[in-house]
Amino acid sequence: MLQVPAPLKFPLNSVGRTLLPGLLCLIVMISPLAAQQDFTLAEDDIWEAVEDVDPGSPEGQLIEARRALAERDYTRAENLATRWLDRHRRHPLRPEAYLIRADSKKFRGDEYEALFDYEYIARVYPGSDAFTIALEREFEIARQYAHGMRRKLWGMRIVNAADEAQELLIRIQERMPGSRLAERAGMELADFYFRRGEMTLAAEAYDLFTMNYPNSEQISKARRRLIYSHLASFKGPEYDAAGLHEARIRLQELKAVEPRTAEIVGADALLIRIDESDAAKLLENARWYRRTGDLISAELTIRRLVERYPTSRATAQAMDLIDRIKPNLPARTREQMPDYDLIREGNRIAREAAELDLDEDSEPENDT
Repeated sequence: MLQVPAPLKFPLNSVGRTLLPGLLCLIVMISPLAAQQDFTLAEDDIWEAVEDVDPGSPEGQLIEARRALAERDYTRAENLATRWLDRHRRHPLRPEAYLIRADSKKFRGDEYEALFDYEYIARVYPGSDAFTIALEREFEIARQYAHGMRRKLWGMRIVNAADEAQELLIRIQERMPGSRLAERAGMELADFYFRRGEMTLAAEAYDLFTMNYPNSEQISKARRRLIYSHLASFKGPEYDAAGLHEARIRLQELKAVEPRTAEIVGADALLIRIDESDAAKLLENARWYRRTGDLISAELTIRRLVERYPTSRATAQAMDLIDRIKPNLPARTREQMPDYDLIREGNRIAREAAELDLDEDSEPENDT
């Protein structure tokens, strides 16, 4: 008769008896994930169980579209989102579906087509969670366009998108005023104008930035660029000098609120340059009056020039002009004129002293 061997027995020692309860607990803890229950934190700070989403429900279908987007299957994600939108005309998750479809287009390289859905979210669903994300996506696209990326036409990037960049950056500021995103859009728009050499628009944009975001980390940059924009907007003595006057005001403000920054940008030297440019503008006006035969206005302009900028180069040149004008002026006007000979001498002495100081500053130091 065959004998069935007795089952092997491993006697538990003291260590085994100690570890057995812990092993049983570990087995329970590593049960399959499918048996676990998901929880979410409710508004009253109480964890509540989350019910499983039916894959056939609108929510489940949208989750599937979102999963396709995460897996970079952009065509499928777009198709799923489009079909979902066609089926659910009044569902509260429509903004999310538009966002999925727009992201699918953007990430596959059709960002211009995506803008239509982003804009629809911004206009129709401003109170949704997708609103802020849509504007962030628009900012990303606007920044690419502002830095030279062209939009597609017939599958090729051949269309200049500068106008789209400008419009998007303005809309973002209008839709989220005071936000961090609006701040970034404001600086990006100002820099866009600055790079393109549109200095009048750049000055306006930087000025708005300094007013709207006085505590921004980029406020120093905005103030500097504002000054440079005003200076660059002055095209010469024959043109309007409003930019010079505004630049002078901004430089004086910069010296008061940020003296270190003013020193770095050379505020004093810039102020001298502004004075010389404004003086040249007045001299050009005086010459124009002389050419038109209005000698009295020409003399009054020269008088204003020497009063404001007695040591300028334009004042030295104006002395030659006054010598030609003076004989043809009415006697009463000549009687009221300042002593131009004294002004000429003062201008000469001041300019010689300035040149001497410049020579001393530029002279190399002797190390011996």
